[in-house]
Amino acid sequence: MADADPPAAHGGSEEKEPLTEGGPSGSREGQPSEGGGAESADKPMPEEEEADREEEEDEDTDSMEGSGLYSLTDDAERESEGGGRQRVKERRASRKRNRLGGGSNRSSSSDEEEEEPKDEDEDDDEAMEAWLKAELRELRGPVWQAVPSLRSREIGRDSQQFVRRVCGARGLVQRLELQGRLERHTGCVNTLHFNPSGTRLASGSDDLRVVIWDWAVRRAVLEFDSGHKSNVFQAKFLPHSGDSTLAMCARDGQIRVAELSATQCCKNTKRVAQHKGAAHKLALEPDSPCSFLSAGEDAVVFGIDLRLDRPANKLVVVKEGDKKVGLYTIFVNPAKTHHFAVGGRDQYVRIYDQRKINENENNGVLKKFCPSHLVSSESKTNITCLVYSHDGSELLASYNDEDIYLFDSNHSDGADYLRRYKGHRNNATVKGVNFYGPCSEFVVSGSDCGHIYLWDKFSARIVQFMEGDRGGVVNCLEPHPHLPGMATSGLDHDIKLWAPTAENTTLLKGLKEVMKKNKRERDEDDVRHGDQYDTQLLWFLMRHMRNRRPPRTRREGADADTDESWSSPDSSDEEEGGPDHVQCMSS
Repeated sequence: MADADPPAAHGGSEEKEPLTEGGPSGSREGQPSEGGGAESADKPMPEEEEADREEEEDEDTDSMEGSGLYSLTDDAERESEGGGRQRVKERRASRKRNRLGGGSNRSSSSDEEEEEPKDEDEDDDEAMEAWLKAELRELRGPVWQAVPSLRSREIGRDSQQFVRRVCGARGLVQRLELQGRLERHTGCVNTLHFNPSGTRLASGSDDLRVVIWDWAVRRAVLEFDSGHKSNVFQAKFLPHSGDSTLAMCARDGQIRVAELSATQCCKNTKRVAQHKGAAHKLALEPDSPCSFLSAGEDAVVFGIDLRLDRPANKLVVVKEGDKKVGLYTIFVNPAKTHHFAVGGRDQYVRIYDQRKINENENNGVLKKFCPSHLVSSESKTNITCLVYSHDGSELLASYNDEDIYLFDSNHSDGADYLRRYKGHRNNATVKGVNFYGPCSEFVVSGSDCGHIYLWDKFSARIVQFMEGDRGGVVNCLEPHPHLPGMATSGLDHDIKLWAPTAENTTLLKGLKEVMKKNKRERDEDDVRHGDQYDTQLLWFLMRHMRNRRPPRTRREGADADTDESWSSPDSSDEEEGGPDHVQCMSS
């Protein structure tokens, strides 16, 4: 019998081993079989044992500790003893029972087993694995090695590069874990920004307040009323200002500037520009303490110079043909500061040159990028966030309910993307995306599933996966400018701090199920073609379910916010008619 070996097969002397070259058939000669005798029972054995060996190898082919790789099917087998491994054992037992039935029965049984349809879970796993493996590259070997680097630092060799190399090390990214929370706000935290030295962190919220944190000791050093009438979307320290000037934008369309004193108080806030729609993002010029850009859903880009009596200057109205394109995001190229990129309510990344914007020629656009499969797509894709890399050579764009795409900013007009990053979901809110690492080695994004994803930029493989928000959505991700760590926020009312202090590298536990859920929900939405109606309905319901903050009584001292922007027909105060307090509402 196939599963009852005689003693010679297990406890016998080693000199009998040559008899088992093709399997332990030598010890079974002469044993009868119902389906065709000893010969028919012996010949299939090598193929069956080879199949058994392949199944055993499949169980332990993927070790993710320190590798950064992941396999969906293997991950599931590791997580559940009664899942994948049990199925393997059942298949083995079934094969052994077939052997007892003889050659002919075994042959017909095998045919039936081959023809038996796979269960839905296996089909889903295969489809998901195929989707994930598309457009992936092999993960490169580790660039930074801890022991040699520490020894070099001890003797003063390359000591100035030590921190930069550590911050970009994959091994440390795989050890990121939650360090603590900063709790002060009473609404969703929509914006985070470190000052240039990394000692302070600014946060803005739906509660209309801005808080300056000494994040290292987890203490708020300054809190003030922003002066906005609706959700604060961004608050940023202007560079080289001694951390004394903070630029802000909000759903009310106002662009405001706060003047901070060295005695940890806010002198005043004043409005310097006004969009006709929500203003989601500001773009800082890396070396300028007094100028920055703003973009709004009214399709207008303003250049703001605080040295002028009327600070706001309309640079361009973004259009596709004759139709205005509302904007969600803007970013200045850090290497070519006269170049800036915008994205919004269509699929195109547009790059402009401030020195030569002529709206009569190509609507002033220098060049446009878009993934080739989205150019003629019927789905209404939006760009919720875009950022330049550290040297301005690459441009990262996150698409609403699509993937994240990397473009070469030096390529010609119309060039396709370089990399594609998959697995998260960007649907419910205006989601952020960012580079991580001093040389932009990684891509980091939040997700509607409440998790934080980090991809290796070159291979597009997920190397870290963390639960980042109990409320369900992570919107904002801010890497520290000089240290290996970052701050994140979302629908929760707190700010989370992350650092690479875990003893072991991540196993990406639970990644399979979360990615399957994200992909399934995305595909279902694509089939429904609900587009913005479903999203608006969702946020309408959330508006009534969430606790709404009562209207704030304006302080007399904060009312000195004269309009110092411009006398243009495009400026408007129509957005100032009282607070519209929808928390984190999707645009």
